Amino acid sequence: MYILSIVGLLVLIYLIITLILYNSQRSLLYHPSENNYSGDMLTVSIDKIKIKNEDNIELLAWYHEKDIENYKTILFLHGNAGSLENRIHKINHFNDMDVNFLIISWRGFSGNKGQPTEKGLYKDAKSGVEWLKNKGIRKENIIIYGESLGTGVATEIAQNNNFAGVILESPFTSMVAAGKSKYPIFPIKLLLKDKYESDKKIQNIKSPILIMHGEDDKIVPFWMGKKLYELANQPKYSYFPKYDDHMMEFNKDLIKSIDSFIQSLN
Repeated sequence: MYILSIVGLLVLIYLIITLILYNSQRSLLYHPSENNYSGDMLTVSIDKIKIKNEDNIELLAWYHEKDIENYKTILFLHGNAGSLENRIHKINHFNDMDVNFLIISWRGFSGNKGQPTEKGLYKDAKSGVEWLKNKGIRKENIIIYGESLGTGVATEIAQNNNFAGVILESPFTSMVAAGKSKYPIFPIKLLLKDKYESDKKIQNIKSPILIMHGEDDKIVPFWMGKKLYELANQPKYSYFPKYDDHMMEFNKDLIKSIDSFIQSLN
């Protein structure tokens, strides 16, 4: 009886934790209020704009136009935490490249209304594409750039499309696989609402693709980025530095990889 009681208690605890994980999963996945802003100052000129998505939510975005006639335009889709300011150290480097860029903030992030969900973020990203098209920028001149969680969004909107190129920084194969790596004893596939199954979509991307992933990534295992690279169609390029963590170091080697990729698209 004593052993049965212990087993019953453990099962009850397991079920309670499972229920907590299910109910709190989106607060575990999305962290709009997290602030890793290190005080970097913008060295590139931007226009702060609002882009309305199909759910009638206005999204804060930053736009930099250098030359839309002759240069490609990056649509930057950020990760699951923080504001646009957290990406200043990245977009500053775009100023040294022959490229325009638009970086949008997700619903629920950077003061935007709404709550982030997988379907919602897909709509947000597509609204960025539509805004660029309304500026006269064709899809063939847009590079979709996803960072971390944003790689799941980038893969979704890039499939079966004719974008100039796709860049995935610190990508994951699917949120199911990422969840299993952190919570291996729970039925993640059954619990997850937002699955972001990039491994099932990446072969639908026909645009040239650059995948960047640090081998020392402690948040998203490196094997996931490598697996996506193996699944991707040609032409494909990789940048896999040995000692980079999840927040990749924007050093001269990484910047050169991005710049070389962009130049290859011309």
